[in-house]
Amino acid sequence: MEEALGEAERAAQLGETPIGAVIVAPNGEIAGRGHNLIIAASDPTGHAEIIAIRQACLAAKSERLPGYDLYVTLEPCAMCAAAISFARIRRLYFGAADEKGGAVEHGVRFFSSPTCHHAPEVYGGIAEGRSAALLRDFFRKLRA
Repeated sequence: MEEALGEAERAAQLGETPIGAVIVAPNGEIAGRGHNLIIAASDPTGHAEIIAIRQACLAAKSERLPGYDLYVTLEPCAMCAAAISFARIRRLYFGAADEKGGAVEHGVRFFSSPTCHHAPEVYGGIAEGRSAALLRDFFRKLRA
């Protein structure tokens, strides 16, 4: 999660919402990493998780990532939850809960949906305080 937090800090430095993600391969090495690039790329799909999944899939030369684990600083939205499912990621570790936009433990609870083909093991609240503080500080500065 330390690496994901570092990615979130990079996003904040770029003026992007500070969310970071890393994907760890079965051998323990980081296979993909990303931070939000929605504004910089003019791309609504430029979420940290999507970027990390794309990188890991390229490295694995596969559209599936069984045995891979995703660490992300904020509870994934519905789009990212679907991508996690389609990639067949083994475990999802996330930091702060997202009551408004999250789709794992909040909102649509994507992995509990009957249309979800694969649900990873989910572990929330990992480095939750630090993840939430990054977001709070970012938005406080933006409003000031």
